[in-house]
Amino acid sequence: MIRYALQCDFEHRFEAWFSSSSDYDGQRARGLVECPVCGSRAVSKQIMAPAVSGTKRTAADPDPEAAGRIRKMMMQAVREVRSHVEANFDYVGDAFAREAREIHEGRRERREIYGEATPEEVRALREDGVPCAPLPSVPPEPEQLN
Repeated sequence: MIRYALQCDFEHRFEAWFSSSSDYDGQRARGLVECPVCGSRAVSKQIMAPAVSGTKRTAADPDPEAAGRIRKMMMQAVREVRSHVEANFDYVGDAFAREAREIHEGRRERREIYGEATPEEVRALREDGVPCAPLPSVPPEPEQLN
């Protein structure tokens, strides 16, 4: 496992774990790496000090098997969240920013929605106090990649 310090084009900084450098490159090329703050997929690696391993394993060293189990559990949770939203919220497509603003301002009946928004639209919504959060994308199951 490798941890990368990442930053989106709106300068939101975050970290993510990947099984290898090529895993990061592949996920980024397929549009699966996105900013957890604004949903931007324009993400780049940042300079990061390397972790130098000693000869002894410490309790803080990641166990590859445990890391794999944790990643699998996290991906299952992401799938469940997305599935719940898709089953219970109204999909409004690229009208998300307009709909969210109208609901927030009381010009539309309150309801839970999801849809598409550009990073600029998300920034404007947040600046105006309209609550919104990115819906995590769900990468394909490993067996679907073959």
